[in-house]
This record gives sequence, C-alpha cells and structure tokens, in this order.
Amino acid sequence: MEFESKGLISLDINGEVYGYKLYESLNSLSKTNSQRMSAKELNISHTVFNRRILKAEEKLGFKLTERKGNGTGLTKEGLELLNEFKKYVIQIEKTPTINIVGGHISTGLLESIDLPFKTNIYSSNDEDAFELAKRGVVDILTLDDPLIAFERDINFYPIAYDYLVLVSSPNSKKIESISDLENLDFISVSGSAQRLAWDSLKHYDISINIKESVSSQFDAYKKVKNSKNLYTFLNASYFKGNELLKFDTRHVISLVKINEDKPNIDEFIRYLTNEGQKKIEKQGFTPM
Repeated sequence: MEFESKGLISLDINGEVYGYKLYESLNSLSKTNSQRMSAKELNISHTVFNRRILKAEEKLGFKLTERKGNGTGLTKEGLELLNEFKKYVIQIEKTPTINIVGGHISTGLLESIDLPFKTNIYSSNDEDAFELAKRGVVDILTLDDPLIAFERDINFYPIAYDYLVLVSSPNSKKIESISDLENLDFISVSGSAQRLAWDSLKHYDISINIKESVSSQFDAYKKVKNSKNLYTFLNASYFKGNELLKFDTRHVISLVKINEDKPNIDEFIRYLTNEGQKKIEKQGFTPM
C-alpha cells in the first residue's frame, strides 16, 4: 500500500484523499474500542461515525474495524493506516510543541498529569512507537518497558516504577501461590512488560498456555473479563489484581530523547524527574 502526504489533514491513497476526520475517528476508536463512545468524544452521532468508517472501507477495499469482545477495535490494516496518519501529522508539526510517541501506559501517564508544556502525545505499543521514533519525526519516545533501550544500548531517563498484577476472569480459580498458575490460559500483550512475568514463571518452572496475543493491555483486560478461566498480567498503575509477582515484575517507565535540537526537551525531562514526581505518584505509579 502506497501512501503520500498531501498536508496536515489528508492522505492520498491511490488517488483518493482521506482527511483529518477519518484520522480522528480511527485514533479515538483505537483508545475507546467503542463506536458510540468515540462518536460522543467527537461530538457526532453514532450514525455519522459509522458512515464515515464504512465509506472509507468501501473506497480502500479492506476493513478498518472488527469486533473485539463487546466492542469494536481496529483491524491490522486500520492500525497501519492510523500509524501513517500519525507519522505525517507529526512530521508537519514544526512547532515548539513537544511531540511524544510511546507505549499505552507511559503515554497514558503523561496525558493524565497537568504538564506546564505544550505536548502532542501519540499512543501505540513500544515496538510501533520505536519505529516512528527511528524516523526522527518525534521529540521524545516513551517506553512502557525499557527492553528496547537495553537491547540497543540507548540512553533513557527513568521517570517512574511500575509492576504487574495478575488479572483473571470473574469466578475463576482463586490464585494463592505461584504454583496455582500451572497450565492456566493467558492472554499476552505484545510490546509490554509482560516478558518479566513470563521469565519469572519460567524461572519457577511453571508452564502456562498463551491462548491469544493482543496489542494493548486494555484489549487484554476486556478479553479476560468477558471470558471464562482466562488470565493476564497488566500494569498495576492502571489495573487492580493479584500482586503475586509484584517484586519479580518491577520495572521502569522511561523516556528517550530523540530530538537533540529542541531546547525545551531537556527542561521537560528535568521537570518529570524532579517536581513532576509528585504528580506521577498521584497517578498510581511509584516515583523514582
């Protein structure tokens, strides 16, 4: 699929122009997994929202959305299109505003606190966010898990600690010890800190079954809560659950400076690692 930027609010795909309204719709749906909630967020009717998606799908020749549990999420092709929109939006915005891309947990943290800086924050998983950062079109990369930085010897700035909790289906087996996890069915989240949980279970010689992999912790949470006898490990800052592997899965939420030329980047990082720590703690994270 070939994409060509025609300005801030549109993409030209095979001669058809797809504007900013489609980007807004896809971006909102990627977070809410609900057409009705997204329509409300964009202040349009559900009918208008649905027609916008269907019209784009008809022109493109592929589906942008699919059922996910009790809601609606983006297909692989829908996510690819959204990422292309994000790439060009970021490239064109040459302003003092700090452009940030990163994992769902770390960007969610930054979006939830009152920052004395103008920011544009784009949420994805760590791997997709890193691909955008490699193109040099953002100022800061945020990481839910520092593995990407460790593997590539990239300098990063820790801003908080987090850990994983075990989340289970309603009325599922009560877990009292690590051995109780043997042979249970799990949902995994790509590009998350779950690797720490899997490594820990391997260390304890516990075998589990990965039934499905999803792209966000919020998708995993919905699938687990709407299913029978499914489990997953999610960040304690956002989800309540069993702290069985609390100390095994403690990890840092971090920032990577991409743009060395924008003067307020260093000030932004200094703020988050100093006086901003109190605001970070209020969001359920452990300060540095």
